[in-house]
Amino acid sequence: MCIHHYSHIMSDRKIQHNVYFEGNVQSLGLDTERGKATVGVMKPGSYIFSASVPETMLVIAGTLSVKNGDTFTSYGPQEQFEVSAGASFEVVCESDAAYICYYG
Repeated sequence: MCIHHYSHIMSDRKIQHNVYFEGNVQSLGLDTERGKATVGVMKPGSYIFSASVPETMLVIAGTLSVKNGDTFTSYGPQEQFEVSAGASFEVVCESDAAYICYYG
């Protein structure tokens, strides 16, 4: 067995873990070159989110169907959708899905 040793810059900041909808939606916070973001997973279900700042949701795996007025638009891997600040939006997930959400 080979053991690797890595040296890292230590930080007082911890990874933020968000849990929503009884654990069916979870995400981890991070800082990216585009600013603050979360990487998350969703179990099958229907969820309503509120955006306090503009958001860009990029689907990594699975499909997310997002309600736009009276219709739903489906987004698959490498597709994204925008959410305006102050907006609420409904997402339907038919199977496990993963996403990254960029804020601002």
